[in-house]
Amino acid sequence: QVQLVESGGGLVQAGGSLRLSCGASGRTFSSYAMGWFRQALGKEREFVAAISWSGASTYYADSVKGRFTISRDNAKNTVYLQMNSLKPEDTAVYYCAAEEDLTVGVHYLVPSDFGSWGQGTQVTVSS
Repeated sequence: QVQLVESGGGLVQAGGSLRLSCGASGRTFSSYAMGWFRQALGKEREFVAAISWSGASTYYADSVKGRFTISRDNAKNTVYLQMNSLKPEDTAVYYCAAEEDLTVGVHYLVPSDFGSWGQGTQVTVSS
């Protein structure tokens, strides 16, 4: 497993932007597919975006498609989530996740697809 630490959350007004980062350590980062999930208060954890180990394939939830961009820098062992045009309904704790040998871009992903998780970072979007 890898150890994951998220950063970059905060409070932003609707329409604004934030960039989340997730640093990884412990294993070969470049062999892991990476994902972002979020969990709003009182709701289940939901898929946001994922990226393949090489960065060649990405997949997004319909709710964020066109507004969020996932990317990775394997030299820095870091995955990013650029969030633009934020809405109040994007308010949640955002979690980074990692899994080896996971195919990205074929089907919707769920939390059980990933074995390693970060502690989460709070994103709050005010109206």
